Amino acid sequence: MATIRVQREDFDAGAEAAGLAGGRKDVGAVVTFVGYCRDEGGRLGALELEHYPGMAEVEMARVAREAETRWPLIGVTAIHRFGRIAPGEQIVCVAVAAAHRGEAFAAAEMLMDYLKTRAPFWKRAVLANGAVEGWVEAKGGDGSAVARWGAAG
Repeated sequence: MATIRVQREDFDAGAEAAGLAGGRKDVGAVVTFVGYCRDEGGRLGALELEHYPGMAEVEMARVAREAETRWPLIGVTAIHRFGRIAPGEQIVCVAVAAAHRGEAFAAAEMLMDYLKTRAPFWKRAVLANGAVEGWVEAKGGDGSAVARWGAAG
């Protein structure tokens, strides 16, 4: 059973990864990915992230279940923040435990590709000068990254 959270507050990725291993002797690998807000060369002051409450969690859980059917995973944690996030702050955490590293890496990568392109989150750039830009569109490469995983989307 995956742990899925959408929250305003920050998270401790190390604690999340340690929680997946939790003294278990069948875990051979935990792969953790943390996505950060970057400053875009000093241009960005913050990102404002919004989500569709309820639907975001359901979609994240659906993709986690898909990963669990593709690979023999021991545990999955996916956390996505919302609200105003400054450069250098964490946005998203995906942690996957498995008996072998290949399965953990593949599942973590698939989960991030889907979170980036299909989960109902929207982000708007707030520039360093205070101006607010429109909603940020997905990058062209994001769609091709998720397409390689096939039916999960």
